[in-house]
Amino acid sequence: MPLLAPFLALFLVLTGCGAPASSGPVPKGAEVAGSDGEGGQGSVGVLARSAAPAAPPAPSAPAARPVVPGSPAPSAPSALSVPSVLPTAIPGLGPETLAEIPADTRQAFVVTGRNADSNESTAVLYVRDAPDRGWTPATEPWAAHNGMEGWTAEHSTGDLRSPVGVFGLTDAGGRLPDPGSRLPYDEEEYFAVEGDGFFGEPLEGSFDYVVAINYNRVEGVSPIDHERPLGEDRGGGIWIHVDHGGPTQGCVSVSEERMKELLRTLDPAKKPVVVMGDKASLAR
Repeated sequence: MPLLAPFLALFLVLTGCGAPASSGPVPKGAEVAGSDGEGGQGSVGVLARSAAPAAPPAPSAPAARPVVPGSPAPSAPSALSVPSVLPTAIPGLGPETLAEIPADTRQAFVVTGRNADSNESTAVLYVRDAPDRGWTPATEPWAAHNGMEGWTAEHSTGDLRSPVGVFGLTDAGGRLPDPGSRLPYDEEEYFAVEGDGFFGEPLEGSFDYVVAINYNRVEGVSPIDHERPLGEDRGGGIWIHVDHGGPTQGCVSVSEERMKELLRTLDPAKKPVVVMGDKASLAR
């Protein structure tokens, strides 16, 4: 693949997700993943004295049944069985956002930013047994990063913001061998990246594992495919990838262990999606 290396290196520099803030060269490429890219008590009545005849005495209560030694104790009345976890909607998602999740989707990776300009977010994977069932969390909240400048509903190349919306998750890959991904996985050395992030943190290893977010890309191909159906000016290369300790150019990043867990869990048969955006946008 000698001819591919120069082209990919140029591609990474142009579309990197967590590219260095400085203008210096990046040895192997910048982050591809981003286009330049939480009863009242009843009162007791007092009987008044009366000359009226006294009421007949109430019948005495039946005597308690004697307990025979060795016999089981009388059983208490059975209570209704209540499931420990009731099906629910996804917390924080408003009707507009929920309506964007396809009816046949049964896995939703929800990434919620603190606010529109924050690059720190929280991610939770939600699942449902069937399209007509409620959602339940499959993971605890994970710490995550997003674009350096926050979020936008109109992502464009170089804005350093992550796109808001609901996007399919169909393809994965990385520099390291497949850790057990259910999604198609492209192991490729060209996922290697060097250089520094916005705060000087090393980018090395950021693309050891990635899941492509289907924003301005063709489904069913490697995450490093460069076709942009909406045009180059709308950015692309938006991924979920390994966190390098700082904000990205448009991607979402979680720890390496969380990435491996996500890859082993996302199931193409369950039509997984990512629901991503700032808290206010997702609440609509």
